[in-house]
Amino acid sequence: MRRGFKQIDVFGEHPYTGNPVAVVLDSEGLSTEEMQNFTRWMNLSESTFLLPPTSDEADYRVRIFTLAHELPFAGHPTLGTCHAWLEAGGQPKQPDRIIQECGAGLVPIRRDGGLAFSAPPLLRSGEVEESFVQELATVLGITRNEIVDAQWVDNGPGWVGVLLESADAVLSVEPDFNRYSGKGNLDIGLVGPYPEGSGCAFEVRAVFSDEHGQETEDPVTGSLNASLAQWLIASGRVKAPYVSSQGTRLGRRGRPRINQDAEGTIWVGGDTFTCINGEVEI
Repeated sequence: MRRGFKQIDVFGEHPYTGNPVAVVLDSEGLSTEEMQNFTRWMNLSESTFLLPPTSDEADYRVRIFTLAHELPFAGHPTLGTCHAWLEAGGQPKQPDRIIQECGAGLVPIRRDGGLAFSAPPLLRSGEVEESFVQELATVLGITRNEIVDAQWVDNGPGWVGVLLESADAVLSVEPDFNRYSGKGNLDIGLVGPYPEGSGCAFEVRAVFSDEHGQETEDPVTGSLNASLAQWLIASGRVKAPYVSSQGTRLGRRGRPRINQDAEGTIWVGGDTFTCINGEVEI
C-alpha cells in the first residue's frame, strides 16, 4: 500500500545539518513488526508512524522506533513528526498548541520561531555514585579530575550527564565503550560551556553503547538537551533562553534552543526542514 512519507531534518542550522527522521504519514493497518522492519531498512536513528489519536485531547498519535526497539518518547522525532503532520494539512485543536500522543503520554508542542516540545519529567535524577563517575572517566578516556560534575538526567533513554570544563574538552573526548565493565546499555550526555559571547552556551555530545557494546554518537538529541537543561538551569549554571551546539564532531550544526516559560516549564525547540517528500510502499 502506498503511504505518504517525509524525511525531516530536525535541529539543524539549515537543511542537512541536523538529525533526520523518517515519517510515515498514513500508518493505519501497519503491524509493529512492519514498522520495526521499515525502520531497520531506513537505517536512521529513528522512524515514526502517524496514526489517529486515541485521546480526545490529542491532535495525532505517533509510534517511534529505533533500529532495535520502540521508544515511548524521543525529542527530534517529536518535532519532525509534528512538522510533517502540519505540512500534510494537520489542523490542531488549539491555535497555539499541538498535542502529540505517544507511548509516554501527551506531549505539548508549541510554535516558537520553529517548533518546541515541553521537557518531560526526569525518571531519575540526582548525584552519581563516585565509583560510577570513575567508571565514566575510564570509558571517556579522561581523568576523574576532568569531570566537573555528573548527574543522572534520565527522561527515558537512561542518560547520565557529565559536565566538563569547556566545550573544547567535550569535543576532544574519544570514548571507548570496550572499557566499560558493566552490563547493558550506557548512555552518556557530555556537556561543556563555550566562552561568553560565542553564540552557543554549550557543546553537547550524546555517546552511547547498546547491549552488544556497539558504540554510537547521535547527531542532535532532543531528549538529552531537555534533561541537561533541567539540570543546568536548576543548578544555576545557566539561565534560559540559550542555544546549544551538537553534532560538531560528526560534521553537523545542530542548534537546539532552550527556553523557560513563566510557569517554569522548559521548552526544547529548533528548526525543522522537509528534505524528502513522497510515498513509500509498505
